[in-house]
Amino acid sequence: MKKLLNKYIPLFYGFYFNTLAVFWKKKAAKKAFELFCTPRKGKVLTHQEDFLKSAKASIIKAGGVNFQTYHWPGNKDTVLLLHGWESNSFRWRNLINFLKKEEFNIIAVDAPAHGYSTSKTFTAPLYVKGIKPVVENYRPQHIVAHSIGGMSALYHQHKFIETGIEKIVTLGSPSEFLLIANAYQDFLRLSKRVMNAMGEHFFELFGFQMNEFSTAEFARNFRIKGLLIHDEQDRITSFRGSEKVHANWKNSTLIKTKGLGHSLHQEEVNEKIIDFLKS
Repeated sequence: MKKLLNKYIPLFYGFYFNTLAVFWKKKAAKKAFELFCTPRKGKVLTHQEDFLKSAKASIIKAGGVNFQTYHWPGNKDTVLLLHGWESNSFRWRNLINFLKKEEFNIIAVDAPAHGYSTSKTFTAPLYVKGIKPVVENYRPQHIVAHSIGGMSALYHQHKFIETGIEKIVTLGSPSEFLLIANAYQDFLRLSKRVMNAMGEHFFELFGFQMNEFSTAEFARNFRIKGLLIHDEQDRITSFRGSEKVHANWKNSTLIKTKGLGHSLHQEEVNEKIIDFLKS
């Protein structure tokens, strides 16, 4: 029964948006984009609470969102951790243990609509509104970011070049927003009318087109050091995305893994991150 629901619910939404767009194009676009940006999970679960309580927690307000931040104090460089879609800061538990051993000063932040942060929706531009004051407050030298968190980190670096950030690590991060939008279109079988209207809605919200949100293009002007880790068999985000970013980011290193999946929690990955941050 669950499989049937998972199969037909997206088709129902697609039919609804396609029909609505015939009569109210802007309304269809707004509703379709809101669904696209609404995570189904990512709030803190009971078994995650104790680990997160081991940090010093605080709230930073930005863009109408209360961003939950965590601080594990250390004596060395400050590292900012940015998780991805339908996750929260608990996802860094393995890496945090490695960082603690090396005495790094650790900051993590929950994305909008994730963990204990507020908001009903999550977009990279909204995430960046929270990342900016976190960076200004804690002055991290390094950022480690997973998936959409990596896309957000590179967008932040593109918008605010002089941030004091020296190194960025991305794990399984996508490059082109348009590819994500196209996958959403295919999943719901949205009409061109809906997608064109979504493009207009996107421009009204952010001031640029979907195809202009490209971390590969953002990276052309980066002078800081970058480490891109991506599994060639990643089923969530294409390895090709990190290849494109690496090709344009002059001071970056690309590590290709095989069979480690999208999450990249493994010890060997964490060791490479630590080596890069210490180098």
